[in-house]
Amino acid sequence: MMEWWHLFVSFFLANVFGYGGGPSSIPLMYQEIVTNHAWMNSSEFSNMLALGNALPGPIATKIAAYVGYEIGGWIGVLIAVAATVVPSIIALIILLNILQKYKQSPVIKGMTLLVQPVIAIMMVLVTWSSLVESTKAIGYLQFFGIAAVAFFLIQKRKIHPAFVIVAGFVYGGIFLSS
Repeated sequence: MMEWWHLFVSFFLANVFGYGGGPSSIPLMYQEIVTNHAWMNSSEFSNMLALGNALPGPIATKIAAYVGYEIGGWIGVLIAVAATVVPSIIALIILLNILQKYKQSPVIKGMTLLVQPVIAIMMVLVTWSSLVESTKAIGYLQFFGIAAVAFFLIQKRKIHPAFVIVAGFVYGGIFLSS
């Protein structure tokens, strides 16, 4: 019963304060899932994140569903997904009405622009954690080789990231399995 409460509060907080949508809530979810509750370790979180990004749909709800199921079964899924989605639905309706009313206000413009560096730093921290875990597991040469190929395919060849992630899974399954 207490785990259900922790699931709800963790995903509620991560998504209420994850300004900018799913990607910006990932560092907050990481903090709750890995650091605060130790429901997963950093490597497990990175694997879940990679797999979740390969699947269709919002990343925040996929993370909530997976962690919710691992912690509380199907009830855990419902609790974690509800904590992820319902606050956003309510906030969206309320805030869009307020922003529409005051959209020319310099304060509103400043608020939405000046929070972006905070989100960028949070993403850098999650990226750094993933880099450290990956280089420990596969080494610098493999990591930077795979990263360079992924960058080329996504940025230069305009291949959808989901296909690049699947290719990474295949590569890892064939060449990196121990």
